Amino acid sequence: MTTNGITLGRKVPELKAAGLDSVNVSLDTLDPFKFQLLTRRNGMEKVLESVQTSLDHGIKTKVNAVIIRGVNDEDVEGFAALAEERPLEVRFIEYMPFDGNRWDSSKLVPYQELVEKIRGKYPDFSRVRHEDAPNAVSKLWQVEGWKGRVGFITSMTKHFCGSCNRVRITADGHLKACLFGNEEVSLRDALREGATDGDLKMIIHETLQRKKARHAGMFDIAKDTMRPMTTIGG
Repeated sequence: MTTNGITLGRKVPELKAAGLDSVNVSLDTLDPFKFQLLTRRNGMEKVLESVQTSLDHGIKTKVNAVIIRGVNDEDVEGFAALAEERPLEVRFIEYMPFDGNRWDSSKLVPYQELVEKIRGKYPDFSRVRHEDAPNAVSKLWQVEGWKGRVGFITSMTKHFCGSCNRVRITADGHLKACLFGNEEVSLRDALREGATDGDLKMIIHETLQRKKARHAGMFDIAKDTMRPMTTIGG
């Protein structure tokens, strides 16, 4: 489950009982004032409390932060430090072009720059390739002795399209084989028209067969009309 974490804390026991075993918490700053500017609400402390409550209940927890130059790039070392005493994964996500997010390549903080920024404070920060899953989207790093890890989702500067096995079903029931592709197939409409399980299997198979070897690259993606993430979900 992906959440902004505001009310997660009080719902964790019920969610855990219902079978939740993994959660992604979106948090783009550790500065209460910036948090209010970015989210138009107070509550950063509640989000951090929710992260701890999730960990206390044995739920695998990841904290996702989209880093934007001049906005929250000063928070990078602080985010990395969350993994020192907590068994979680902090994931830095490269700024990606979607409609409505005012993407600008100059605001993108590349993977390698993020790594060097963290190494400036933690010189022993190093890659842990042996822990990467075969189809992982996150490149894992760690300081020896830390309870948690730091991951980097490098969709723009070091894509992982060749090993990506991810698909998305949007909030309105469309299947997307690639987050950065405009092709979508409506599973919702197929179901409403009486599609059987076999029909759905065939629709999904055909969609996956059309999945391209890699995305078009950040500059071409930025020229295209891409759905806002708020309507894609996840």
